[in-house]
Amino acid sequence: MRRQLAILAVLPLVGLVGCQSQHRGGPPARVQADAAHDSRLLEPVSGLVGDWDMTDETGAEVLASRFEVTGGGSAVCETMFPGTEYQMTNLYHMDGRRLVVTHYCAVGNQPRMAASEARRTDEGLVYEFKFQSVSNLRPEHDHYMGQMTMTLCNNGTVRQDWRSYDREGALGEPVIFELRRRGG
Repeated sequence: MRRQLAILAVLPLVGLVGCQSQHRGGPPARVQADAAHDSRLLEPVSGLVGDWDMTDETGAEVLASRFEVTGGGSAVCETMFPGTEYQMTNLYHMDGRRLVVTHYCAVGNQPRMAASEARRTDEGLVYEFKFQSVSNLRPEHDHYMGQMTMTLCNNGTVRQDWRSYDREGALGEPVIFELRRRGG
């Protein structure tokens, strides 16, 4: 019995020492990106500042996205369908050597996707954002976004191909937004 009490008395100290030794080691290692790398990934998205229109399913021109730079130039905020009941926000920023986007969805969850590069194609500059995590996913949500390919087209338009995962984890067909700069 005394041995058990002694072990129980020492356990909190072991946990405290373990926490202290982890803290003394400093924060976890992070992959740092250099300014040139940040510039190659984030700067083209920063260049999208302004209002972007698209043609909806009825053939009407609608305000589809508004891009703004925020956070002292460290992030780009895209508001999709501003002022509507379907308004959503995408926040783009660097995380180490990756450009991440968190999608604040109208259904109430927040998937996070990342692109480690932007590649040039004949069509334009292409970002392929892949699923990293999702927060606030609830049983009543029948889907969450899992992939987004954004192409900054050479002709000045932007195409976003969004794909979501269903409850069973199956990837759905893309929903495509063709954006044109308002007044451009």
